[in-house]
Amino acid sequence: MLRFFNTLTRKQEEFHPLEEGKVRMYICGPTVWNFAHIGNFRTFVFGDILRRYLKFKGYEVTHVFNLTDIDDRIINEAAKKGVTIDEFTAPYITAFWEDFDALGMERPEVTPRATHHIAEMIDIIQKLIDNGKAYESDGSIYYRIAAFPEYGKLSKIKFEGNIAGGSERIDTDKYEKEDARDFALWKLVSEDEEPGWDAPFGRGRPGWHIECSAMSMKYLGETFDIHAGGQDLQFPHHENEIAQSEGATGKLFAKYWIHSEFLKIDDVTMSKSKGNFFTFRDLREQGYSALAIRYLLLSVPTRKQLNFTFEGLQGAESTVERLRNFRQLVREGGNPSRSEGVDIEGRDEDKLPTGRVSASFALEKFEAAMDDDFNTAAALAAVHDMVREVNTAVAERGLTAEERDAVLDAIAKFDAVLGIFGPEESADLDAEIEALVEERQAARRDRNFARSDEIRDLLAEKGIILEDTKEGVRWKRK
Repeated sequence: MLRFFNTLTRKQEEFHPLEEGKVRMYICGPTVWNFAHIGNFRTFVFGDILRRYLKFKGYEVTHVFNLTDIDDRIINEAAKKGVTIDEFTAPYITAFWEDFDALGMERPEVTPRATHHIAEMIDIIQKLIDNGKAYESDGSIYYRIAAFPEYGKLSKIKFEGNIAGGSERIDTDKYEKEDARDFALWKLVSEDEEPGWDAPFGRGRPGWHIECSAMSMKYLGETFDIHAGGQDLQFPHHENEIAQSEGATGKLFAKYWIHSEFLKIDDVTMSKSKGNFFTFRDLREQGYSALAIRYLLLSVPTRKQLNFTFEGLQGAESTVERLRNFRQLVREGGNPSRSEGVDIEGRDEDKLPTGRVSASFALEKFEAAMDDDFNTAAALAAVHDMVREVNTAVAERGLTAEERDAVLDAIAKFDAVLGIFGPEESADLDAEIEALVEERQAARRDRNFARSDEIRDLLAEKGIILEDTKEGVRWKRK
């Protein structure tokens, strides 16, 4: 039975969706004013694992993942460049989806943009005005927190005595409000100021928090199963989402809340001012694979802080290479002469089993780990335990056809959730590589070293490394 920590109740609970066999979930996506950094992608990779594991458990998943394409930073940067907000955000949206796909994440069912849902935001704001939970001040519309007694139920922050500039993080802005805690739903803009939209309560643009309420409820209904996002969004963003959504509908907004912890760089909080700020593209430009980055980001359970180091990333690079080579070894029936780089990690001849390989036991351990608050570290341990067991069997006796098929099936199931083995190369590509290797050998025998070097470079472009050994030429993938 799947159990995970619900931020709303501060308890680990059994998961029971609102509708049997179906899950509706919303995960806060990026603000597309720049390239997404690896802290963002830690949350997004967890969201991908969450959706994958729910599907692994047999649920039909509807996953909504928004793009915030209107906020103060976007408006300011677009104005500096003299372009519209659509023109400014377009390249960052394209880049984000390129990075998303490169990291092996499944595209959500719905990926709404804030600027395409202004009408839904206006509708919610009007309901809040009509029932007294929102008010107008100097042309802008604010949420009246005093009218929602449950405010703070997600973050558990106590607000008694809070004033602007106090110790708690309060969403303040330059407009006049009844209470320092109140937050903007709609911000006044002048007739000639862009961007802006016409509404019954005046021309303006939406506040940040109202966007997610409008997009989530449009596609998932007024009450849905799971709302997830980074820990930094718990307050005020998610707290405000609850207040405005439940204030408008009178219904529970989301049943379960999941928050991903922060990512640090060498034990220091990531920031541009400290010079330790990395985007996904920064790491790719340094030669690290997307698969290794994904592996590192999911290697620590989502509710624990992840300390990113380049040493750890290099280790992840080696690990995913071993996993890919291991799968190839098993695919070839346990013949190590064709797949190099398969290590028998931590091999202890006296302790490791020499009997029948048990892929089913590894799967049981894997599922038990994921059922326990999405414990990816323990799930990875189950994978590596099976790798060691199989490597030992290969070294001692090889694999039976039945064992090979069971292990390959387990790998496919592990990867359906974790996505750490990467796509398999086709048999045609393997044959092409073998042919090129043979051609290179022939060129070397004929002392045609120019052609030999040309083929080596061509193979390198395909991610193939050649190794000249006493036994002949061997190849492996990077």
